[in-house]
Amino acid sequence: MRYIWARLWTILISKTFLIMLLIVNLLGSIYGYIWYGDQLAEAKPIFLIFIPDSPTATLFFSIAIIGWLLKKHWRLFEALAFVTLVKYGVWAVFMNLMVLNELGSLGFAGWMLVVSHGLMAVQGLLYMPMYDFKSVHIIITAIWTLHDVVIDYVFNQMPWYHMLNQYMTGIGYFTFWLSIVCLIIAIFAMKKRFSVAPNFV
Repeated sequence: MRYIWARLWTILISKTFLIMLLIVNLLGSIYGYIWYGDQLAEAKPIFLIFIPDSPTATLFFSIAIIGWLLKKHWRLFEALAFVTLVKYGVWAVFMNLMVLNELGSLGFAGWMLVVSHGLMAVQGLLYMPMYDFKSVHIIITAIWTLHDVVIDYVFNQMPWYHMLNQYMTGIGYFTFWLSIVCLIIAIFAMKKRFSVAPNFV
């Protein structure tokens, strides 16, 4: 298993693969911002930066990838990318499965969201050995992430899932603790560097 992971890691950190991953994440960010278009058009300017959660997460990751390609660590973006990729990846999968339970079907677009957001979380976790963020970066990320929960569930700026409105209190509670778990994993990632896949930067 260790050998297989080492071979996989060689592929994951190759320049060609990172460039392809960068393109996919940038395209995903663009599509995501378009998907949020109607909600952004109705929001107050002060909330705009906190509304498109998933596309901003992939944008953070894209910036981190650019840093790696330049043999640099942009540590704050690495921390923001990791926590938000895992958080919003898992969150969106759960929300769409709740929609499936509520409506009885998702349709192609819904399943596409499940798969794409699931892969968001996976890529965030796969690149744990690459992150080189420090405590200060996790603190800033915690402020960003928990502030976003407040914006979403106190000021009602969460992503639009109208069919789930009756569950918003529970969803907000779930989202808060999901944020905490992701931050704890980030602390683990900071303290535990994997010898099988040393950072190539």
